[in-house]
Amino acid sequence: MKPVCLVIGAGAGIGGSVAKRFAIEGYHACLCRRSDQHGLDQMVAEIEQGGGSASGFLLNTVEENSIEELVATIESNIGPIEVAVYNLGAQIGDRSLKDTSYKAFEMGWRLGTFGLFRLASAVCPSMEERGKGTILVTSATAAMRGNAGQHSHAAAMGGRRLLCQSLNAEFAPKGIHVAHIIIDGAVDAPDTLGKMLGPDRFQQLRETRGMEHDGLILPAEIADTYFHIARQHRSAWTHEIDLRPFSDRPWWNH
Repeated sequence: MKPVCLVIGAGAGIGGSVAKRFAIEGYHACLCRRSDQHGLDQMVAEIEQGGGSASGFLLNTVEENSIEELVATIESNIGPIEVAVYNLGAQIGDRSLKDTSYKAFEMGWRLGTFGLFRLASAVCPSMEERGKGTILVTSATAAMRGNAGQHSHAAAMGGRRLLCQSLNAEFAPKGIHVAHIIIDGAVDAPDTLGKMLGPDRFQQLRETRGMEHDGLILPAEIADTYFHIARQHRSAWTHEIDLRPFSDRPWWNH
């Protein structure tokens, strides 16, 4: 029975690339996304064609017990979850305070913070029983700096960061490694940045900053970092790291 890498938020960017990277290394990748069954099936097929093994699940993380039931199903029918990746974004757009409804603000929290809490609640007991496990959490610049128009996103990501710290304080001594990974820059990903900008603007950005310019973060390179963190010796665990292109200023210099 292969160890499982569970990826919640497996689009054609960071999540899908991380799933492929772990599958190449012998994990069974469980890819979860909210919609697009065709895209999900395509990613699973690509992994299998490359010699890996994978399963795909449509998952609405906001639904009650959806994450918990998925984890139980995987542990019972597929294998032990050794690595859980929480890659859900919580960006609701650039909105002033008066244009941020209670419902919109709460949605950012549900996706950004509460969903991670639920995942940890579901996977940590089994990981603790086995004495090992890794939770890799994709985060954003908003976890470190709150900008105008980002009330919901900054609150959600700031909460995500401190939740990771609390999880580490409780579970690191029990063999569970939690890493908070700050993506401090634009990612060359059609499912996120591409949808936000639209195909024409996204392609223009790729041609001016990405591609041979290396000014957009490449998902496959991010996946290498995720895999490295998951394989670290416990005497030198990384608990927080930030990634950005060489040409970008870091969050603390803005």
